[in-house]
Amino acid sequence: MAFFLDDITTDLWEYLQGCGKKIVLYGMGDGAEKIKAVLDERGAAVSDVMASDDFVRGQSFLGYRVKRLSEIEAEHGDGFVILVCFGTQIPEVAEHICKIAETHELYAPNVPVVGDGLFDLEYARANKAELEKVYKMLADEQSRRVFECVVRYKLSGDIKYLRECETPAEEKFDLLNIGTEEIVVDLGAYDGDTLVEFLNGTSMQFKKLYAMEPDNRNYRKLKRRLYMIGSALLEAYNVGAWDEDTTITFNMRAGRSSSAASAGNHGRAARYRDIKMMKTDTMLRGEPATYIKMDVEGAEENAIKGARETITAYRPKLNIAVYHRNEDMFRLPLLIAEINKKYKFYLRHHPYIPDWDTNLYCV
Repeated sequence: MAFFLDDITTDLWEYLQGCGKKIVLYGMGDGAEKIKAVLDERGAAVSDVMASDDFVRGQSFLGYRVKRLSEIEAEHGDGFVILVCFGTQIPEVAEHICKIAETHELYAPNVPVVGDGLFDLEYARANKAELEKVYKMLADEQSRRVFECVVRYKLSGDIKYLRECETPAEEKFDLLNIGTEEIVVDLGAYDGDTLVEFLNGTSMQFKKLYAMEPDNRNYRKLKRRLYMIGSALLEAYNVGAWDEDTTITFNMRAGRSSSAASAGNHGRAARYRDIKMMKTDTMLRGEPATYIKMDVEGAEENAIKGARETITAYRPKLNIAVYHRNEDMFRLPLLIAEINKKYKFYLRHHPYIPDWDTNLYCV
């Protein structure tokens, strides 16, 4: 049977190069800058920048005056393409985007959160063997459906593929078969929000809870949020998850996007700080874990390698973000399968535009 990738003949970037329509960026920020850089490199000129009506105040962005959709319509009629340049999981915002897509040609281009390059058709074909291998490894039909829909989305930018395969985030608790005395490890704990969601969503009596968070401000919030748990049950570390115990330079943009910085990429010195990094195996000191969540802004491969001994010995249930880097969709499942061959792999996309909150669940 042919792999679904064989049926795909073009991608969004190739289409935008030759569509002959005005290209309008929807949104301001890092996403818009990344998307414009790709378009510039490929010779596809941006005509305008737009924002939702409540955010238009006569400002400019990247040298363009930010406009309302009604202005774009008046100037270009139907001859324009809208590119969504921001991410959202807010239902009202997602529905607004979908409403625009009902009457206008709209895409949400996929650009990596971390790392270079694009998940375009050339990239997909170059990694076809690994993609097909992971597709066949998946444990249920929904996982295979998510895999295909997310890959088709990455190549086309068409949000219909994400909407077709999304399932509620609460589903993870059933997939992971959470017990009554879990030993929980949260890598990239942020301010403790996902730990609180986990505890509230399962109503469980956990046995032990470990947390790593490299951003000092987030770490303080984490400690305040979880102070009621008590030191006997909670161990929190102001470190990043890595594949060795070391110190690296970190991009301290706060919020969720704090991440390890590329070598030499320290243009704004105030944004960067040296941060201690730790292996999960070091933190656990040979003790077991039953559940590990990894959402570490592109360092998931390093974090998995840093938990190799724990994954080998105890086969903890795993919840791993697979959307930060282009290669995450195939490299992370293959790495886990190499470390411990007993896992079953499930893939789910929870409501988000673009494909953020696409997670691999290993049980």
